[in-house]
Amino acid sequence: MYYYLNGTLAELSVNMAVIDCGGVGYLLNISGTTYDMLVKKGGMTASGEASGVKTKLYTYQAVREDAIELYGFYSQSECNLFKLLITVSGVGPKAAMAILSALSVESFVAACAANDAKAISRANGVGLKTAQKIILELKDKVAKGFEMSGDILDTVSASGTTAYVPSSVSGEAIDALCVLGYTTAEATKAVKACNGATVEDIIRQALALLMK
Repeated sequence: MYYYLNGTLAELSVNMAVIDCGGVGYLLNISGTTYDMLVKKGGMTASGEASGVKTKLYTYQAVREDAIELYGFYSQSECNLFKLLITVSGVGPKAAMAILSALSVESFVAACAANDAKAISRANGVGLKTAQKIILELKDKVAKGFEMSGDILDTVSASGTTAYVPSSVSGEAIDALCVLGYTTAEATKAVKACNGATVEDIIRQALALLMK
């Protein structure tokens, strides 16, 4: 299985990108989120053609009886969320990509935390019942949280060193980031540097820091 492709962006459209790696063009299905990021990073010329910019996309290879398809993602967190979504019975790659086109990673995690099935059902082809099922099966995986309350605290432990104690909101953000592929240390460090009031705000800020 390919982990990522790192090459030249040869072609780009709303749901497809071609990465040229050593003269071989790999066609990848992409989400609207990845498309927007590629355009933002200079992947499209003024005339609407692929710019040929150096591009790295994380990948997932889907093997069916009648086809082998590659899916590409601008961030590892989006790729990891895709892999989680297709574990839900009845949610295939097409539906997962529709969800990732309708919602950013942080928005999806926040929707699960808030039991907001309507937000997920806005994705093309995803009904309310399917959205509810997704939340039921993935909520604990993307946002377990801590049974704690209060603000993020820096407290002194018995050893005299500073210990980081996350609030319930920050704990949910840390767990969500861990599920998306980051280590506990990476997630905790990023969340500690954030000042958001909600899970969604903290995850958005933390991902921005982690993706730099």
